[in-house]
Amino acid sequence: MTTSDPVYVLPGDEIDPSLIPSHPKKALRLGPGLRHVAPNDILPTLAGQLITDRQKNLIRVEHSGGRYVPRAGELVIGTVQRSTADAYFVTLTDYTAPALLPHLSFESATKKTRPILAAGALVYARVSLAHRHMDAEIECVSSSTGKADGLGPLTGGMVFNVSLGMARRLMMPKGSGLVVLEELGNAGLQFETATGRNGKFWVDSANTKTVIAVGRAIQETDEKRLGVEDQKKTVKKVIKELS
Repeated sequence: MTTSDPVYVLPGDEIDPSLIPSHPKKALRLGPGLRHVAPNDILPTLAGQLITDRQKNLIRVEHSGGRYVPRAGELVIGTVQRSTADAYFVTLTDYTAPALLPHLSFESATKKTRPILAAGALVYARVSLAHRHMDAEIECVSSSTGKADGLGPLTGGMVFNVSLGMARRLMMPKGSGLVVLEELGNAGLQFETATGRNGKFWVDSANTKTVIAVGRAIQETDEKRLGVEDQKKTVKKVIKELS
């Protein structure tokens, strides 16, 4: 295993001390999936990927299963269900109530210039309000700048379902052990992507075969929990099938 390979744990596994962050000024924070056993042991309580954030001095277990629960600030990909006079009802997953997307929550939107979205349209949005006793609200514009900042309707392409753990990995900076997209790009494929924290991965390309190949490579990496070398092998296989 290389240092860039993801680390997976099972409940009760011993965690290598080198994987536990140690900040000189910040107290160690244990996220979901871990518990402290006196005096010095940290044990996983869930099966999943061990995630370390050395800047925040945080360690947690990313559990791929479960259902998505909207949290303010998270990026999501939703499907328009229907429209009312003031907002769209947008489905984030099959297991959550629709989120509300106000008609004016788009860059420079007015009643006359707002996007007209039909049922089935895709949007890339940010969760602006999340409360367990209320329907979530999403927006396709930055509340601070008034700009879209990459958010808005997603036209063309396809959406692939991925685990919540894979969605988080796709949204992390380089160095998380996920190289499949970089390898696909290095192989000459032209495509663009968007990832929703709700387990949705969107791919678009001028070539439909490329869209399907990228989506399949991501799903295979997710389902088989492929390490770096196996991801590279998957990319080679995908490129060979395309040629």
